Amino acid sequence: MTGQGDVSGSVRTQNEEATRALPFGDDQDFADARRGFIAALEPGVVENAAGDVVWDSDGYAFLDAECPPTVHPSLWRQSKLCAIQGLFEVTEGIYQIRGLDLSNMTVVEGDTGVIVIDPLISRETAAAGLALYRTHRGDRPVTGVIYSHSHIDHFGGVKGVTTPEDVAAGRCPILAPAGFVEHAVEENVYAGTAMGRRAAYMYGAALGRGPKGAVGAGLGPTTSTGTPTLITPTTDITHTGQTEIVDGVRIEFQMTPGTEAPSEMNFYFPDRRALCMAENATHTLHNLLTLRGALVRDPHVWSKYLTESINRYAAQADVLFASHHWPTWGTENLTEFLALQRDLYGYLHDQTLRALNKGAVGIEIAESIELPPALAAAWHTHGYYGSVSHNVKAIYQRYMGWFEGNPATLWEHPPTESAKRHVDFMGGAEQVLKKARDSFAAGDLRWVAQVLNYVIFADPGNREARALQADTFEQLGYGSENGTWRNFFLMGAYELRNGSVGTPTATDAPDIAAALTVEQLFDAIALRIDGPKAWSADITIDWTMSDLDLVHRTQLRNGVLVHYDVSADMPAPDVTFTLSDADLHAALLGAKDMQQLIADGAVTVDGDVSKLIELVGYLDAPDPDFAIVTP
Repeated sequence: MTGQGDVSGSVRTQNEEATRALPFGDDQDFADARRGFIAALEPGVVENAAGDVVWDSDGYAFLDAECPPTVHPSLWRQSKLCAIQGLFEVTEGIYQIRGLDLSNMTVVEGDTGVIVIDPLISRETAAAGLALYRTHRGDRPVTGVIYSHSHIDHFGGVKGVTTPEDVAAGRCPILAPAGFVEHAVEENVYAGTAMGRRAAYMYGAALGRGPKGAVGAGLGPTTSTGTPTLITPTTDITHTGQTEIVDGVRIEFQMTPGTEAPSEMNFYFPDRRALCMAENATHTLHNLLTLRGALVRDPHVWSKYLTESINRYAAQADVLFASHHWPTWGTENLTEFLALQRDLYGYLHDQTLRALNKGAVGIEIAESIELPPALAAAWHTHGYYGSVSHNVKAIYQRYMGWFEGNPATLWEHPPTESAKRHVDFMGGAEQVLKKARDSFAAGDLRWVAQVLNYVIFADPGNREARALQADTFEQLGYGSENGTWRNFFLMGAYELRNGSVGTPTATDAPDIAAALTVEQLFDAIALRIDGPKAWSADITIDWTMSDLDLVHRTQLRNGVLVHYDVSADMPAPDVTFTLSDADLHAALLGAKDMQQLIADGAVTVDGDVSKLIELVGYLDAPDPDFAIVTP
């Protein structure tokens, strides 16, 4: 068993072999990542209003050194590239702020101001990026915002670049793909607590930065921890070929739903021969099922949309840029870049389907698939964020579900009960630990992690098992080319040694909650009903939104909260509450006290108010600190 921070011989050898095998002489990416550099943010630290640091790019200065044995050399290279921060010129009139969050923010100069594309995660980092641009290009107003898709790192900082007042007054239109609000809200609210907790592992925000800790997430350094915000779009993009002129800038859009996000679009600037690929073509193999959790993405349609991008725009473009990483210049280069990205997703899809139709299951296919030589030779197809392994399993899941078809796996014991039986059959914890130490010494780390997981879930207080598992996770992290795999392994090791870190980043942004429709609001409430506790309840409540001319009914029966609009012929409810839409949101989401709203006259009641108290009593609170590496 190695001490914390040491590298086992097998992992050191693996990383040394990668150094010899990979084409490190190809440094074009470094030239591209530095091309057009204007200035860096100095110091590279962003604070919130309270003086708390929400972003620190200077913390990645250690990446200037040679790759240590505790990091896969390919991931070290990718992390060095992602850590290059500052303001860059992409082409005339188009600038990017890179390295100030997980994503990039792009600034397009118009006739009177600037259009901001994808304003990062946090209000603070977006404001810092815009200030950096204005320092070097002038204090131009923001005259438009584009959200390329519905993930929070592409809209969360919007209030750092514009205001709801400017948007409402028409001074700053916000463009987004159709369905943007629905998907942005659902992803961050419905399963937001669980995703947020797992994102703590995926992005390693609580890990110390350095050769033995966090080096980056592959897609960018990590996530900022400032204030996420949202302003609802004013213009929906609904179809490919739709053209809009914003502040004199002509933009043609390509809809790409179901690719990297359920609601996403690419766009082309014909007068500047520049193509923005959103997050559909970046310098990594992306996720088909992100490790934090999400809907499984469709590599088949992803590949087809990239073909459409090539055929519609590539020959007319001189530069391609995206909302992560660095641009690609030259028509021939960007066309080949898109073609390789297209072939990457298409190959994984088709070969997974070919294998599953021969009876192979996801985990078997993931072990057997090799990329074609031309794909394997390109740096931007490497799995720094997604991976061949978990993407293939995602494709299998998309088509076949969780069940592999073998009845032996149809009704297995849950993890803790299964672990107890495994440990008992293997001769008890002491015997498992003895054999696990031998396997650790032999470098069979994947097996060690699996068997020690049984011991820990059978007896979470077994200190020896926890210590050896932490060492095992650490070694697996040191050997991972994938940034998110490294973070998962190192976070698992950290929590086994130090306890839970919870959810370091905010998951309950008020702006996102406020954007819930009435339907989504009650959907979110329904997800919190403690079903068994509410089996016998029968509660009908009408909610009259005085400013929406809408009456919506909630009905709790059999542990299920259903809801629907009220029609005239329905039976009377137990109670009716009349209030504004804003107060409905505030009361049901906990921002305001319903009893106080009633006392203040903001809410009027007709019927038995105790029915609401009873309903609230059935609500269960989500746990942002649930266990992951222990039961």
